Amino acid sequence: MKEVIINKTINTIKKYYNYDETKLLEIRYGLESLYLSIIKIVVIVLISIITHTIKELCLLFLFYGILRLTGFGLHAKKSIHCWIYSIAIFNGFPLLIKCLNIENNYLLISTIILLPFLSIYAPADTEKRPLINKKKRIVYKVVTIIISIIYISIIFIKKDIYLSKILFFSIFLETLLVLPISYKLLGLKYNNYKRYKKGGAKWNYLQKLLLLLEH
Repeated sequence: MKEVIINKTINTIKKYYNYDETKLLEIRYGLESLYLSIIKIVVIVLISIITHTIKELCLLFLFYGILRLTGFGLHAKKSIHCWIYSIAIFNGFPLLIKCLNIENNYLLISTIILLPFLSIYAPADTEKRPLINKKKRIVYKVVTIIISIIYISIIFIKKDIYLSKILFFSIFLETLLVLPISYKLLGLKYNNYKRYKKGGAKWNYLQKLLLLLEH
């Protein structure tokens, strides 16, 4: 099914655009990633419907997604690993949010404890998308810290256990994905931007690649 959809899309693109084979391979890779992401989300949503945690899933997606935009974090190397981790996290955490009984003060303290780790290690890049721009890294770090402080403030002010659990797990998940030990356990390289020296061959190639991606 996947190959049929992707091949039809590629053939349609060929009719309207005169791309070379390299460009078509890049497009194919992007389409495959998009297809797998959509299928993964559909499966996660179906499981959440069965477990009656669709509300918790949507809220977790929202608040974690906001943090992920600037905190970034690891991506699994293999598709099967990504499937396992995604289902475990996005179907497991909503169940914990729904069923876990814990006082608001404990959630507040736990979230405050996580803040220094997130402040130190975010943003965390990947081999495919190294964050080579120092100014952007600083901006991402500051924004991530601000968002985290806003979440902590909501937990402190609102004292809504349900909302507090969602915000705690959002910060917990983002922190987990930026820790060096998480990268090490999955066999991934950390601080990938350090491998690119300004003016070097890798730097110049990456700059050109990022410009292409931005357009």
